[in-house]
Amino acid sequence: MHPLSKPLDTAPSLRAQLPLPQQNAPGLAAALSVPLPTSPSLSWAVMSSSSRSPLRRLFAWLTLSASCLLLGSAAWAEGQAATSSPTSSPTSSPTSNPTSNPTSNPFSFEQVVELARQRATLAAPPPAPPALPSELASLNYDQYRDIRFKPDHALWRKEGLPFELMYFHLGFYQTAPVRLHEVVQGQVKPLGFDPSQFDYGKNRLSPKQWGDIGLAGFRVHAKLNSQTYKDELIVFLGASYFRAIGAGQHYGLSARGLAVDTVGGQGGEEFPRFTEFWVERPTASASAVVIHALLESRRVTGAYRFEVRPGEDTVTEVQSRIFVRAGAQPPIATLGIAPLTSMYMFGENQPHRTDFRPEVHDSDGLMVHSGSGEWLWRPLINPAKPLTTSFAVPSLRGFGLMQRDRSFSSYEDVEARYERRPSAWVEPTHDWGAGRVELLQLPTPDETNDNIVAYWVPSKLPAPGEPLRFDYRIHWQGQRQQRPPSAWVVQTRVGRGFAELAPGEQQFIVDFAGPAIDKLPADAPLRAQVSAGANGRIVEQALYRNEAGRTWRLALRVQQQQPDQPVELRAFLQHQHDTVSETWSNILPAQR
Repeated sequence: MHPLSKPLDTAPSLRAQLPLPQQNAPGLAAALSVPLPTSPSLSWAVMSSSSRSPLRRLFAWLTLSASCLLLGSAAWAEGQAATSSPTSSPTSSPTSNPTSNPTSNPFSFEQVVELARQRATLAAPPPAPPALPSELASLNYDQYRDIRFKPDHALWRKEGLPFELMYFHLGFYQTAPVRLHEVVQGQVKPLGFDPSQFDYGKNRLSPKQWGDIGLAGFRVHAKLNSQTYKDELIVFLGASYFRAIGAGQHYGLSARGLAVDTVGGQGGEEFPRFTEFWVERPTASASAVVIHALLESRRVTGAYRFEVRPGEDTVTEVQSRIFVRAGAQPPIATLGIAPLTSMYMFGENQPHRTDFRPEVHDSDGLMVHSGSGEWLWRPLINPAKPLTTSFAVPSLRGFGLMQRDRSFSSYEDVEARYERRPSAWVEPTHDWGAGRVELLQLPTPDETNDNIVAYWVPSKLPAPGEPLRFDYRIHWQGQRQQRPPSAWVVQTRVGRGFAELAPGEQQFIVDFAGPAIDKLPADAPLRAQVSAGANGRIVEQALYRNEAGRTWRLALRVQQQQPDQPVELRAFLQHQHDTVSETWSNILPAQR
């Protein structure tokens, strides 16, 4: 299967130049509105709002991930400066540089950690990244797509191993190469660029004259849906982006290694990138593939280990060690751990007036499980202007961007199949301490732009040279996904009924379901605890059994008293004295 036969149809969106103050308020932070980010390196006009094809989504993904690479080009330059001569560099040694390990020093994750630590001490301006051959740099979208990896050249295919690697070619907007290595019994083998592994289609190129230009990225294949065919399992391409799928799923949201100053920074967002990978050769009976990566940017470095286990719920075990560079300026305002990137255009809580499809999104809500035991659900929106909110918690048990609505009738899109897009649930495997889950929502005119990002922000940053450790699992989930054990929000709808709403009023219909309330009779002492903050006035609320939908329905009318201020709505269900549902946490943005 060639690199573009299964289109990468979601785009890492560009979120630079967001002059937001850092939020440290306890509890639920107020929403902040900021100007729409812009970047000269990105032309939004190339993405047609009328085109919904996967190929257009691929074009968007390539374009926007390339924008991240352009903004983070310093990261590649730093990597080149430190790796251009690994055996002769005064900072390298056999035990610290995984590219030069003799038999007595088998490869290990600790070597990548030490390499990241050493890179963090380098402060000299590095040289610019090498330029691509002009004939590659000038390729257009169709010409680039005509370069296809030859499936019979996949790494480990001849050995009949349970996993296979295929590569992405440089060109078009993919201009920054990565270094790729295979680890066999502890020994490192470089995997350089080989033009014989690619079919160049109708392109008239001269690959034999390029030399080893490197690779743009790679993907892993495994027997995910069939025992006779290896499907795509996980892709690493562009900056520190990666995404995976489970059985029966279609590509949707993405994850990243790290987010730096997505909001709150002085100089716009910084995009760290994976500059080097080490992939361990699996055994014949392996149930997981292990990938190590070095991450670099202007102000941070990092070492990552990914253990990817395919299945109905594909799991990515992540170990990360992050270092802040000595003398990094300006100081980092927001360090985003385990960032997730998704798309929300419209849905049941924000219907579209002219599109025939009821909903268009890769995710419909943010779920947070606090260390205090509280579960939070924030429905996503497509705001009129950029909107940042956060949830401060003493510790974190998990968070994720979820696609709860799994019914085809909710989307009616026979091509995009949004009901098959995965949810991504991030589960820390140790105590991350205090911090906040931050959610950024950007306006988007169509579905080609990812406009949602969520990540964890630790309350404290380490001193230069000191590692920041974050280990976690990402569960890529479909029909069976993480939910609170009691009850959860099934849907959120917005709009009037028969009666007209007064100026400033909005009506919400929120349905709850789950084992704690499903079997309660209609006259059960179940009540809703609702609050609207200082700027909201609850006009009317009613909770009743919805027999047709087998849910409990909360009908809520609220008035936004000051239009230029947001309203933070919260609601959860109580049975007698027990909380029996997650907390529905909804934001009414400022209207001007």
